[in-house]
Amino acid sequence: MGKLDGKVAFITGVARGQGRSHALALAEEGADIIGVDICAQVDTVNYPMSTPDDLAETVKLVEDRGRRIIARLGDVRDLVLLRDVVAEGVADLGRLDIVLANAGIMTHGLDPADRSVQAWDDGIGVILTGTWNTLQATVPALVEGGRGGSIVITSSSAGIKAGWTDTHGGFDSYIAAKFAVVGLMRAYAGRLAEHSIRVNTVHPTGVATPMVVNEFFSAYMQRYPHIAGRSQNALPVPVIEPIDISRAVLYLVSDDGRYVTGTTHVVDAGMTSVAS
Repeated sequence: MGKLDGKVAFITGVARGQGRSHALALAEEGADIIGVDICAQVDTVNYPMSTPDDLAETVKLVEDRGRRIIARLGDVRDLVLLRDVVAEGVADLGRLDIVLANAGIMTHGLDPADRSVQAWDDGIGVILTGTWNTLQATVPALVEGGRGGSIVITSSSAGIKAGWTDTHGGFDSYIAAKFAVVGLMRAYAGRLAEHSIRVNTVHPTGVATPMVVNEFFSAYMQRYPHIAGRSQNALPVPVIEPIDISRAVLYLVSDDGRYVTGTTHVVDAGMTSVAS
């Protein structure tokens, strides 16, 4: 018996990284998955983004665990598409219980500097508007299901302890959006409590995913040591693993966290509360 037997989870950014890790962790506990990922490059992102092959691998790994998955290509900035995917998933899998608004990008170190306008729009669009779109597309199904549910929004340690940005702009959209989704979480946690739908944010430090583990990010941190200095963990680890976040998510969406709502759940190796 798994902690999530018979439940269905909707996950954005599911093709790789934290999204894939969450899908596999929930599948291992008995959940079926509805997933969305852009699987294309955003122009203002300097590291390679996910591909259709990544999404296909996630599908295989979920199915290898004996669970069903409906995975579609899609941009979280497209509300109509998200609603269509949710409707398809609920029709095929029968219900919706869990929502993980996980999709995100990091735009930073742009050159020339005039690209910062587009970087701002892209960062806010994917992280903040994308989260709002995810809530708009999924909350009606959660409420109509009448069984309660759980929503977890991926914020960041940068959504608690503000980092610094570079003069080219871009990273500022990441910080602003990661703070803003906490406000969304609290607003929806209050509104949905009467339906026994819980809403929380999770706040990782740097995680060993392609967003952080790439040549560009390493060079960027060397170029801007004042930014790197604001991103140090207290515990002696440079980054944590995706499964560390997935375990926190599993707690929040399962009955283990059945009375936890409206909280900022931090998994940051001490970055925000201990590190200077």
